[in-house]
Amino acid sequence: MGAGPFRVGLILIWLFATAADRLWWGHHAGLPSWDQADYLNSALDHGRALGVLAGGGWQGWNALLDLSPKIPPLASLVNGTVMAVAGDAPSEAAWTLSLWNALLLISTAGWALQLLRPRATARGFALVAAAAVALAPMLLELRTDYVLELPLAALVSLALWRLGSWWSPGSGGRWWQAFLAALAVTLSLLVKQSALLVLLPALAWSLVAAQRIGQGRRLQALAGLMLVLISMFPWLRHNWITTLGGTNRAVIESAAREGDPGVFSLSGWFWYLRQVPLQIGSALLWIGLSGLVLLIVMRVRGKMATLSNQQDRGETWTWLLGTLVLGWIVTNLSPNKDARYIAPLLPSLLIVLSRGWWQWGLWIHQRWPERSAWLPGLALTAGTLVAIAPAWTAQFARLQPKDRNPLRAIVARAGGADPAADETTLIVVPSTPDLNQHNVSYYGRRNGGRLVGRQLGGSRDHIQPVLDHASWVLLAEGDQGSVRKSARSLDQAVRESGVFEEVEVFPRSKGGSYSLWKRRSDAASPIGFEQRFPALATGLAEGPAGLDPVFSSVAIEHMLDGHFGYRTPLRREALEQLRQDPSDVSARWTLALLAVLTNRPAEAAHHFELLENSLPDNPWPSAYRSVVLLAGWNPWSAASVASAALGRHKRHPILVSMESLSAVLGGAVWRVPEAVQSLPAAVSTVERSLNSQVKGSS
Repeated sequence: MGAGPFRVGLILIWLFATAADRLWWGHHAGLPSWDQADYLNSALDHGRALGVLAGGGWQGWNALLDLSPKIPPLASLVNGTVMAVAGDAPSEAAWTLSLWNALLLISTAGWALQLLRPRATARGFALVAAAAVALAPMLLELRTDYVLELPLAALVSLALWRLGSWWSPGSGGRWWQAFLAALAVTLSLLVKQSALLVLLPALAWSLVAAQRIGQGRRLQALAGLMLVLISMFPWLRHNWITTLGGTNRAVIESAAREGDPGVFSLSGWFWYLRQVPLQIGSALLWIGLSGLVLLIVMRVRGKMATLSNQQDRGETWTWLLGTLVLGWIVTNLSPNKDARYIAPLLPSLLIVLSRGWWQWGLWIHQRWPERSAWLPGLALTAGTLVAIAPAWTAQFARLQPKDRNPLRAIVARAGGADPAADETTLIVVPSTPDLNQHNVSYYGRRNGGRLVGRQLGGSRDHIQPVLDHASWVLLAEGDQGSVRKSARSLDQAVRESGVFEEVEVFPRSKGGSYSLWKRRSDAASPIGFEQRFPALATGLAEGPAGLDPVFSSVAIEHMLDGHFGYRTPLRREALEQLRQDPSDVSARWTLALLAVLTNRPAEAAHHFELLENSLPDNPWPSAYRSVVLLAGWNPWSAASVASAALGRHKRHPILVSMESLSAVLGGAVWRVPEAVQSLPAAVSTVERSLNSQVKGSS
């Protein structure tokens, strides 16, 4: 096969896949569920931050990095840009998935081209591999599901392909190959950090090989590693604390909550293997496996007469199979299991199975050489038609008739999707796949709108703040979705308080209804958060005893006011107070806490330094300053601050622990035992402070 027909064939595969995807989007109800709406919101945020979508504008790099506190921003940046061109409705935003699918097909075909020789034969095999990727039920599902696994699979496949090209002992080792591999690895990690599950063992393998081959490879490996680290550093430096916290919740806590099998249990190791037949389809799996058995048998018997003297390239197959097995092992070590988490390995597996399909074509050619002009192609076509059945069946099961879900009407009634309306926060008490805080926010902010949804009701402590401060509340009659029992208490309190009036009831297609409630104009409101904030901030001077009320209050306020409207007036007022009185300690605490809440460690450190000077007998400004310096990736300054403070506050447990920990993170690894030893005393100090607060309030 020539290069021209190969390119045309690859384009046709993409076009047919895209047509099938658009058919699905045209018939699907289209309302994004929890995860999907969250990713759509992220794309909307990034598109606004870039200034390409209505309702936003460029506010600097820090503001952009603020938008991706837990998951890297690349996919959202691309998806938000596509929204600007295609539109921000879910089906329009999904055009980005077609672009990611194009990259996946190119990566798969490019990798497959390296596995066989001669080139003309390899092109046919590469088209078979690309067709398998287009037909696999799981990848078909990911093309019609607005999550990150499709771009992740595309970029991980690209990274493994380019990394293998550089690793190859025979044809690798060029600088341009090292650069492309490093770039592909970087892009993968900037989509989702779980790319490490597949790429980490591949990187370790290639770097070890580079050490053995020679000085040139070692220099290329070092340069590539530096490129990856430098590219990841801005986002990681800005968000490393929230990333660690988010990863813990998404991996450890989610696994425990969902009852996933243990990492070292037998059921855990077979969990993903049981998903494979459903994910790639029985035809692709069993025909591919039988073809691989046929390949082994023919090689053992020495009957490997092939088309055009075809040869498998051993080193490239070694890389493919090795990274597939290693990636599967490391992915299994993740406690949180989900069918889509194995998606980055599916293209590699499908390339291997495609070799089995290709072998059946070679066997047919050898068996009936007089019909070799058309019989192998006919067999592959028939096999493709058989493979379409499970993919279509799986996708058809996901098709849902469009219903009259009231989400859009609810959002519009509360003033959403209207750029001229005021900033609004709608408290969403129920949480169902078709209506939840995330898709309320998405539809409320389309077309430049300024309505966001926030969920409260997870605790009885939420009831009074909602009654005191919420403006709009959405309740449900009938199924409440995945909410705790306390949500029903909040529901009842809103209905019976007399603070809210029912605006409109919206029937649900499957029974029950949603009701929208608005705060009465004559309902009294207690002191607002802006008035309470300075006292909370000043409470930080008490150490841990002052932290809990601050962050408990802030957590609820961020639900009641999803736009964080309290920050600008508070900052303006505090600066005005300092202009009139530079020694105003309360204003300085306010600015310090605002800097912490907005993830500005350098600014927070500046304010804590000034508080150190104003409050020389209080150890907590020094402790906070050390913490935020460490959060800003400046362990040396953090250690220096803690050390200097220990001269004034002898053996203060928190400062001792911060000084040794910062020194270790700054490179003083010999102080690890000291840091470990100081930690229990610091923890005890915090616990005593919190216990005394509880006793004092009881």
